[in-house]
Amino acid sequence: MRIITMHSDFLEVEPKKKAIKIAEEVQKEKKRFEQCLVVFTGIEQGDMNLVEPAVNEIMDVCKQIHVNNVVIYPWVHLTSKPSRPEEAINVIKAMEQSLKEKGYVVHHAPFGWYKSFTIKVKGHPLAELSRIISKKTSESKALKAEKSLKSKWFILDVNGNLVDADKFDYKGYDNLKAFYNYEYSKNREAKEEPPHIRIMRAQELVDYEPASDPGHFRWYPKGKLMKGLLESFISDTLVSAGALEVETPIMYDYEHPALKKYLNRFPARQYTIDTPNKRVFLRFSACFGQFLMAHDATISYKNLPLWIYELTRYSFRVEQRGELSGLRRLRAFTMPDCHALCRDITQAKEQLMKRFKLSIDMQRKIGFDMPEDMELAIRITKDFWENNKTFVKDLVKEWGKPALIEMWDKRIFYFVMKYEFNFVDNLKKAAALTTDQIDVENAENYDISFVDSDGKKKRPIILHLSPTGAVERVIYALLEKAAKQMKKGSKAMLPLWIVPTQVRIIPVSQSFVNDALALLESIHFRVDVDDRDISLSKKIRDAEKEWIPFIVVYGEQEKSTGVLSVRVRGEGEKKMGADELNAIIEKKTKGMPFKPLPLPILLSKRPIFV
Repeated sequence: MRIITMHSDFLEVEPKKKAIKIAEEVQKEKKRFEQCLVVFTGIEQGDMNLVEPAVNEIMDVCKQIHVNNVVIYPWVHLTSKPSRPEEAINVIKAMEQSLKEKGYVVHHAPFGWYKSFTIKVKGHPLAELSRIISKKTSESKALKAEKSLKSKWFILDVNGNLVDADKFDYKGYDNLKAFYNYEYSKNREAKEEPPHIRIMRAQELVDYEPASDPGHFRWYPKGKLMKGLLESFISDTLVSAGALEVETPIMYDYEHPALKKYLNRFPARQYTIDTPNKRVFLRFSACFGQFLMAHDATISYKNLPLWIYELTRYSFRVEQRGELSGLRRLRAFTMPDCHALCRDITQAKEQLMKRFKLSIDMQRKIGFDMPEDMELAIRITKDFWENNKTFVKDLVKEWGKPALIEMWDKRIFYFVMKYEFNFVDNLKKAAALTTDQIDVENAENYDISFVDSDGKKKRPIILHLSPTGAVERVIYALLEKAAKQMKKGSKAMLPLWIVPTQVRIIPVSQSFVNDALALLESIHFRVDVDDRDISLSKKIRDAEKEWIPFIVVYGEQEKSTGVLSVRVRGEGEKKMGADELNAIIEKKTKGMPFKPLPLPILLSKRPIFV
């Protein structure tokens, strides 16, 4: 099925003459539809199976443009392989009925007629979109098993008490309660637009790319800077901790025996592509490449534990349409993936605890209050819990507040335990950031071995760590945290090390622009100058809207005394010299990576992206 959607002020349609014998019986009168999404639709053979995927595509566009009125316009000219008319009208009616059942106001243009029409299309990036609706993406056996998985839910407190999740006293733990409700419901669909989507556009960081598959994004200069800084921080930290950094392909042979087996053991949906040589899938993690690399390597017990790391640009998962929600759930993402090959379960637990502490420290340095900003989930088999209670309790004690425990009677996946740091956003939806897993299966699947001290080959235990989760999700969480600050009446702020402009100099008039540029040379961080010929109050308001941490208003007094009037976000106006300002920023950003300003220094030279 092929569709073209047009967000329209109006559509006028008038049937003129029947084009086929089975044309619908309608009156020859002009009809007008206001403020609607017009869906030109070309139906191909077998498309009755694609009614719901097509409806999901239409709903996704409606949500993005905030429209509830839909007009389906049958247009056979969209395809060179049209279905029989009888099938086409049935598909059109089925789409119409499904959308109505979901609360949309839906009409369809007369089927089987020559028609005249007039349309006025709105002029924004999402006003005109085209889609090819095809068969469902591959779904692993593990994903199917996950849908029917029966779990038992508990809360484990810092004293080691395991309590039924429904009986736990959540007083003082409202966020944990919201997290449990989200996990227990297993409803990942987003019915409202989360605040970070509005913020990411308003701040010109990142936006939807309508010319791509849904769930893929365009990154503007400021957002690309933030993303790049996070990538540098994550990679530098892991390499400093001893990880060996590698790079592996983004696509793999779908029929490779070891890979195919892993595909069916991992709960994810894959993008598949037919190349001139074979059918391949796009990776959803770095596991494939790193495991194949480990299979070919000669490894001694002296090399263990062995950390192998890659920052994947990109990983791909075909999340369901209703689940796509800005940067929280998307289809292409940058995933730091650090595996550890361990000699045995004892070494695996030692390494997992080490990585657990490292991840807490990394999230704290990024800008999260830990553990206050997140909730810990531990997903575990009953057998592993019974045999390793002390270890699990030690994790929760290290965390410092109660954790949600999901327990399975039997092992469904390749791991016996994993933990997650989850961020609960303003809509009470949760997203896993940090995660690590104890994998007891893939060393065998991939024929990965090491030579032990007795000279015999043995299988390692494999840990799967993403210390921060997808980089895009980190930015989502930072923006959602800022939205929570605004909801409480505080000023929204991003961590100083990652904010695109750290200092803005605002000359009081155009005559001080050159002086402001001279001052800029003495500030050693990301600093720009608002040289626009507009009022001083408008410049200050714009800087506040951009969440600039330090705003320097510069005029005759500042020039003559060298003492700057600095508006410190969240603290008010302070007097200081340029050296003191540098010292404050240096202290607050110490140890974090730095990149230069991503846009022209002069605001008058900047394009407007959104």
